[in-house]
Amino acid sequence: MRRDELADFLRRRRAAIRPAEVGIAVGPRRRTAGLRREEVAMLAGMSIDYVVRLEQGRSSQPSTQLLGALARALRLSDDERDHLFHLAGHQPPPADGVTRLARAGLIRMLDLLGDTPALVLSDLGEVLAQNRAAILLTGDHTGFTGDQRYVVYRWFTNPTVRAVCPPEEQRHQSRQLVADLRAAAGRRSDDPTIAGLVDRLRAASADFRQLWAEHEVAVRRADRKTLLHPRVGRMVMDCETLVTPDQGQQLLVLTPANAEARERLELLLVLGIEEFPTGTPVQ
Repeated sequence: MRRDELADFLRRRRAAIRPAEVGIAVGPRRRTAGLRREEVAMLAGMSIDYVVRLEQGRSSQPSTQLLGALARALRLSDDERDHLFHLAGHQPPPADGVTRLARAGLIRMLDLLGDTPALVLSDLGEVLAQNRAAILLTGDHTGFTGDQRYVVYRWFTNPTVRAVCPPEEQRHQSRQLVADLRAAAGRRSDDPTIAGLVDRLRAASADFRQLWAEHEVAVRRADRKTLLHPRVGRMVMDCETLVTPDQGQQLLVLTPANAEARERLELLLVLGIEEFPTGTPVQ
C-alpha cells in the first residue's frame, strides 16, 4: 500500500469533481470548487473520519469493497479505478469478476437522470449501481453476495421475490430472464462464472431447468412491466436498456407508462426511503 500516493490521488480526484456532477446543489457560500470530504463520505457510504485518514495517509489498508465505493463516489474512469486499487495494494477487479464495478460513464448517466429510476447491471443481471429513484422504486440491490447477486438466481430460488410481480406476468418474466441468460452464455461460452451459475440454477430449480431446456434466446432492450409496490401500489413502467459496445454492462431506465404510474412515482420520491423488500425483479 502506497499511502502517500493514495492520499494525494484521492485529494486531487475529490478536488476535480464538481458538485453538480454528483447531484449536489451549490450554495452561495461554498468556498471550494470540488467536493468536500463529508460529501465523498456520504456518496461512498463511509465515515468522514476514514476519508480524512485516507487523505492524510494514516489509514489502514482499505478493502476492495471500500475502494469500489470510493471509485463510484469519485466517478473514476476504468484506468483511474485500476490505479486506485494498485495504490491501495490490491489487484484491480477482473473484467468479469465478482467485484466488478459500474463504468464511470454509466455512473454519470445515473446522476444526470435524476428522478428517473435507473440502474447499471452486468450482463449476468448483477446490479452494480442505482440512483436514488431506483432504490425507492425497487429497493437496494447492491449489497448481495454470492449467487444472490444475480436477479435470475433470486427469482428462481426465492419465492418471495416474485411477490412484486402480478401473477399473470410472472411466467413471462421467468422466460425473459432465462432467455437473456442464455444469450449471455452464448457470448461467454468458455467462462466458468456463467457455466457455474447455470449449473447451480439447474440444480436448484425445476422451473429453471424446464425453461433452460427450451433454448430460447433474447437480449432485452425494451420491455413493459408492472410493479406491485408495497407503499404506492400498482405501477406500470416502461423499461429501456442501453448496452455498452462490449455488451458487458447495461443501463436500465424505467419510466412511467401512464399518468397513474407517473403520479405514484412522484409520490414515492416525496415519501423517501423506508424499509423495502429486497429482490424486486428489476431486469
